[in-house]
Amino acid sequence: MPGPALEVTDATFESEVIERSRSAPVVVDFWAAWCGPCRKLGPILDDVAERSPDVVFAKLDTDANPRSMQRFGIRGIPAVKAFRDSRVVDEFVGLQSLPFVEQFFARLAPIVVEELPADEAGLRDLLQRTPDRSDARRALGRLLLQQQRIDDAAQVLAPGAHDTAVDGLLARAELLRDAEPALPAQLATPNGNELTSVPAVIAAIRVADGDTKSRLRRVAVGALAENATDPEADLLRSQLASALF
Repeated sequence: MPGPALEVTDATFESEVIERSRSAPVVVDFWAAWCGPCRKLGPILDDVAERSPDVVFAKLDTDANPRSMQRFGIRGIPAVKAFRDSRVVDEFVGLQSLPFVEQFFARLAPIVVEELPADEAGLRDLLQRTPDRSDARRALGRLLLQQQRIDDAAQVLAPGAHDTAVDGLLARAELLRDAEPALPAQLATPNGNELTSVPAVIAAIRVADGDTKSRLRRVAVGALAENATDPEADLLRSQLASALF
């Protein structure tokens, strides 16, 4: 694994970044201590850099090193630039999400993705370090649902509800919490292969209404999103659309 980020300066930029980029890609974080978005982006960059052994990661304090800032025309920070063969090959400005930064580094060299732990403690630790790992959030939520810890599952899933598959599990937790009889029995303890139960959800949607129908729709949409490449998914989407409209 790579060590801590290189602290580069105006004096060392040529040797530590420009010259080094001839043998390996170098990512430079242009930041300043007073910059709030810089402080938020920093841990994300550190995390991805630790999982990118073929990329050199460096930081430059723009307040202490104005020449480098002027040299590369930086008008706003945080600014992140990738160097290869002595020139800038990619860049972005502003606070970005973990998936965005992962894609940025992946365009330069493969990223080592940490495998999902099988236990609750390991999943919680991974989520605390990388809260944008939707796969970890789904795995932990599913584990808690299997243990009938409905409130705990909802608490874990709610912050990731922007992810369709996570929201499907959250809707399942809501149905279980409110003891909704409309939820097919096989979905009460999800095992990661919920696509086989979508026909039962669709059947329940046809006779449900109000919040129950909305939650069942989210369950079905989430299961379809998580299994989007399955050959059966297209047919089930058509059946879901028919049940909804």
